[in-house]
Amino acid sequence: MNPSQFDAHDSALNAEVQAQLCAYNSAFDELGLRFRWDARTLTSLAAIDGEQARITAYIEAHHAHLLNSYTAEFLSRAILEKKNARYPACLSTGVETAAQAGHAAGQPQATHRREHLSYGVELPALAGV
Repeated sequence: MNPSQFDAHDSALNAEVQAQLCAYNSAFDELGLRFRWDARTLTSLAAIDGEQARITAYIEAHHAHLLNSYTAEFLSRAILEKKNARYPACLSTGVETAAQAGHAAGQPQATHRREHLSYGVELPALAGV
């Protein structure tokens, strides 16, 4: 690959990571969850096979208190449904992809406004969040 091809690849990968982050963070917001992912979080989870398994691993590691009221399966499925309604593509799995995405994403970009979207999916309110 020549340098311009590397730049195009990095740019496309960065755009993909940002689209994934926007979709996940919008899903969290819609469900009233008080956490946000950045590029480092997303890429660290990319080594786990399957989006639902990635979400479950994150909840178990960082928000286990939610499991007092909801099952990991219920929460991960609710998040994934909201995320997929906004952006159905899945970030590639694997350590190599995680390293590339982390390199391409650089510093996480701050979001200055929240996006509120409604997809007509009725889910019970999440208590205790």
